[in-house]
Amino acid sequence: MCGIVGVLGDLSREECLSIVGRMNGSIVHRGPDDDGAWAEDGFGFGMRRLSIIDLAGGKQPIWDQATQRGIVFNGEVYNYKALRKDLTAHGVSGWTTESDTEVVLKSLVDKGEAGIQTFNGMFAVATWDRNNKSLLLVRDRMGVKPLYYYWDGKTFLFASEIKAILASGLVERSIDKQSLWDYLTFRYIPGPNSIWHNVKKLPPGHLLRFERGGSPCVVKYWESDVVSESVVQPTESEVDAEFARLFLDAVDLRLVASDVPVGVFLSGGLDSSAIAAAAVELGHKNFHTFSVGFEEGGYYSELSYAKQVAEHVGAQYHEVVLTQKKFLEMLPDVVYATDEPLADLSAISILALSRLARNDVKVVLSGEGSDEILAGYDFDRAEKEWNRVRLLQRFPKTALKMGAAVSRLGPGALHRRAEKVANLPLGSWNRIELPHITGNFDQLEKEGLWPGEDWKDSERIVAAQYGAARSTDPLQQMLAVYQKDWLVEDLLMKADKATMAASLEARTPFLDYRLVEWANRQPNSVKVKRKGINQY
Repeated sequence: MCGIVGVLGDLSREECLSIVGRMNGSIVHRGPDDDGAWAEDGFGFGMRRLSIIDLAGGKQPIWDQATQRGIVFNGEVYNYKALRKDLTAHGVSGWTTESDTEVVLKSLVDKGEAGIQTFNGMFAVATWDRNNKSLLLVRDRMGVKPLYYYWDGKTFLFASEIKAILASGLVERSIDKQSLWDYLTFRYIPGPNSIWHNVKKLPPGHLLRFERGGSPCVVKYWESDVVSESVVQPTESEVDAEFARLFLDAVDLRLVASDVPVGVFLSGGLDSSAIAAAAVELGHKNFHTFSVGFEEGGYYSELSYAKQVAEHVGAQYHEVVLTQKKFLEMLPDVVYATDEPLADLSAISILALSRLARNDVKVVLSGEGSDEILAGYDFDRAEKEWNRVRLLQRFPKTALKMGAAVSRLGPGALHRRAEKVANLPLGSWNRIELPHITGNFDQLEKEGLWPGEDWKDSERIVAAQYGAARSTDPLQQMLAVYQKDWLVEDLLMKADKATMAASLEARTPFLDYRLVEWANRQPNSVKVKRKGINQY
């Protein structure tokens, strides 16, 4: 785990090294154990390292001398040992470290961009080919690790955090007004834009190619479509067995791919408790768990449940209790960590939890992503809502409007819904559910803040994602939107920034791409129960 930075442009070697040095210096928190930098005329890159794998020998950048290709790497490829064994069996040699970074480099050298498909992990990769003067950036499939870039037509910059791009001294700090407009709708900045003009996010599952003298080219290399329209219904025992196999393997990979102790963030909820229980089933004992609560207690404090789970699995239990005063004191730290607006105060809790955990471990497992792939939250309510809508739409519109008129004479939820639905085209699931996604400042409120501006409707973002979804099923479309937007731009962004601000690595077993692909193929009956709990 680390932070990576780089610059490409009409610059001398000395200028590149100076820029990389400034960028590296702004993200020491991502890698306090070591740093590295390399440059030539026109290009330079560097990294800050948090030592987790190959503690003594994993210094970056790493070079493949035969091809003159170098790499800086942020994240982990959990299956790197199996990949190294396979590469060696196929004649790849000249290994100089025991790190996953070198495995990534040699995979790309040996297999080209097809090598990316073999990586199971979270990563932001930058490779430089000295012979072709070409740069390759890669972001992991789900977007667990961030990767930003800047291009003004002359100079190209990339980094794990926006603050590093700003620290280069080459960027005019200009707010992207459309992004600010969208933030007031979503409470986060939807990708690929950022709050800063010309600073972009490389989308999850994408790579970027750049040859000196050219322009950046962004290409999708992976897509996990939410498609479960098969008529074949799996049995409950089949689902249980396959989920258990995939989930246990995901947890196991994230526990063993480390040369330092690994702990667990434990909330007391189902997701983190399942991770802790899986660790025990896999033979891990007496590991550290970390929980956060609030002095006022109440609904948002689950310390008692977390402690019960820790005792049940035989883990060491640590907790931090936030007071209102401490909560407010930490707000500036979170603002600095996130680099752009994020109206999600749970980032403060994650930062407090990360600072607690860093006293004992460098790595934790966390439960992000379970709701988005297994239809948690209120997806059961959403599906029922749409089923009612479809029932109403079987009636002639005139009858629906008549029912809406009757509702004015007295109460009636059905008729009020009829009035809302009467003029919607069949399939307008996005129009029904958009208020649940974009339910902050509405269009009129925002126009009151900036009258006379020509703004793009923020709903275009979600509507486009609905339109791109391969499935025609409303619930599957909703899951696709949440996975590509809310999960990436809110949950994973705050998890990375808050944990790395404390020099802590967070790993997310529920977002193992194999588990995500499997979950996205399952029918609604697996994810949403008609009675009782709504998450399988």
